[in-house]
Amino acid sequence: MRGDREFRKVRQHGAVVRDPLFTLRLTEYRPRHGEAWRPRAVVGIVVPKKSLKRAVDRNRARRRVREALRTLPAGLPPCRAILMPNPAVLRVPFTELQSALGRALDKAPGRVKARRGGAGGNPRPAGAVSGPVTSEGSIS
Repeated sequence: MRGDREFRKVRQHGAVVRDPLFTLRLTEYRPRHGEAWRPRAVVGIVVPKKSLKRAVDRNRARRRVREALRTLPAGLPPCRAILMPNPAVLRVPFTELQSALGRALDKAPGRVKARRGGAGGNPRPAGAVSGPVTSEGSIS
């Protein structure tokens, strides 16, 4: 995410999911003005000096969280999110961090869930074909 405006929108309209390791704010994905529709996850990682004093620790927390998000087995849902890690992120095993992120994304509101299927649209049973198109009421 770039710019204060995008962060402000997520802060104001996002759903909050709290975990002992981090706080996650999520909103559904919407492209920026003039941007093509490409549903993807856009995540801003914010580590304040108040929680981690040293720059080395802040950067390490950012790198660990970024890698945990990148390697999530289920992937990320299309959304805009702000993730604020707590100092505990530096001490937990990496697999525990990944599972906490997965649980947090599962707890997110229904409109921000990951899509597991192929193409969008209305689902049809396999082999179903729509009925014939008739021209009732048209003038010939």
